[in-house]
Amino acid sequence: MPPREESEESQRPLLNRVQDSEEDSAEETAYDSSEKVVIVGIDDADCGDWSNTPPFSWKKLWLFTGPGFLMSIAFLDPGNLEGDLQAGAIAGYSLLWLLMWATAMGLLVQLLSARLGVATGKHLAELCRDEYPKWARMVLWVMAELALIGADIQEVIGSAIALKILSNGVLPLWSGVIITAFDCFIFLFLENYGVRKLEAVFAVLIATMAISFAWMFGETKPSGTELLLGILIPKLSSKTVQQAVGVVGCIIMPHNVFLHSALVQSREVDHKKKGRVQEALNYYSIESTVALIVSFGINLFVTTVFAKGFYGTEKANNIGLVNAGQYLQEKYGGGFFPILYIWGIGLLAAGQSSTITGTYAGQFIMGGFLNLRLKKWIRALITRSCAIVPTMIVALVFDTSEDTLDVMNEWLNVLQSVQIPFALIPLLCLVSKEQIMGAFKIGPVLKVVAWLVAVLVIVINGYLLVDFFSSEVNGPLIAFFICAFTAAYVAFIIYLVFRAVNFSPWLPFLPSKSISNTGN
Repeated sequence: MPPREESEESQRPLLNRVQDSEEDSAEETAYDSSEKVVIVGIDDADCGDWSNTPPFSWKKLWLFTGPGFLMSIAFLDPGNLEGDLQAGAIAGYSLLWLLMWATAMGLLVQLLSARLGVATGKHLAELCRDEYPKWARMVLWVMAELALIGADIQEVIGSAIALKILSNGVLPLWSGVIITAFDCFIFLFLENYGVRKLEAVFAVLIATMAISFAWMFGETKPSGTELLLGILIPKLSSKTVQQAVGVVGCIIMPHNVFLHSALVQSREVDHKKKGRVQEALNYYSIESTVALIVSFGINLFVTTVFAKGFYGTEKANNIGLVNAGQYLQEKYGGGFFPILYIWGIGLLAAGQSSTITGTYAGQFIMGGFLNLRLKKWIRALITRSCAIVPTMIVALVFDTSEDTLDVMNEWLNVLQSVQIPFALIPLLCLVSKEQIMGAFKIGPVLKVVAWLVAVLVIVINGYLLVDFFSSEVNGPLIAFFICAFTAAYVAFIIYLVFRAVNFSPWLPFLPSKSISNTGN
């Protein structure tokens, strides 16, 4: 029998760890050690047993709670709300089952993202920088930035629409964009007071959404029986395929996969102890599940409200974020508090929270891929400028036309759909590698399920792309450009998959300053 010390050593996970504080200062990290939340009991003695997982503690669960709720905001952004209301208005209650299972698929992806961040001590963008050659990681970075910009434009426009509603049209779309642009400075201000304060603000915004849309649910009184049947009995017709694709496509947000792997590093975890890493994974799994159950409830409220009010009506095919509030007002009137303003408050909370998390994600993506050690306000300014400049152009051009705004929104959905493989494939590649994850690599069953989910999401979004381009793109020159882009796009996806399946152990070739095999 081998000595006890050797047995314990063999149980320790293979983790990416910075060797000393001097080398740590040379690389970008998600959080400085001074910014991390210290978990009560994290330094308690565990009798030298590396595999020991401490017993469950409600106090520790509370201290680990936060990153999952920030992650869940991407499931509640204005783009998702528009998908919800259109699904409800056009398909009624029939796609609620798909909303539930799409949320479950999103939860699986986000749990894998959290697992990667906790087990390695690095987030997805940093690991992509180590894993891929320079040309590939630069392509991945550009794709991630484009996805973030597309999401940010929708979120800022959503906030601007809400401000226009709440101001009775006094504030035009472009002025709402300017007001929303300053949220990055609010974010920086809040971050100075610590991670927990920032998380508390997001909790208030999520609660605002929940109360607003639950109020609307109570005002409109959707059918409970039809709601339950919609969740429990799968239905899909040729008339609702596009809405079904939209429901699934909105759930997986590329920038959110990068974000969650970084957010989980806001807690101090002793990576030398396998039990402590497992403890963190357990708590993050619980809080992420609770967060997405809450987000599912909010999406459910929105879908059923519009199913009750507009399913089967002439307005169903014309409804969107811009006119949804007015349609609700015409249908349900004023009441104690006009439903138009309730909708506006919920939409504003969704837009503001998602734009701030977008700024957060942008910092991690830029810092991770490029290893930039810039001051946070500079990175936030760069990230926000990348989104605000095109958003301002959109607001000025499309402010007077709902139809053109809807077309723009379709193009942005396509932009984000294109990027999904470039977040999912690297994630699944990395969480499957023992050289990266050690004892925490995913098992064969979970690996198969995760790849099936990834393939399903990619195929569904591929259908959306084909359907969109076949109806919107005309002319031989544009068709040639689309074909050339598609060939390059598919080739890069094949490269990523081939690398995930066949790439031999690469650990010895990485710089020794950033990788240490603690299991040898």
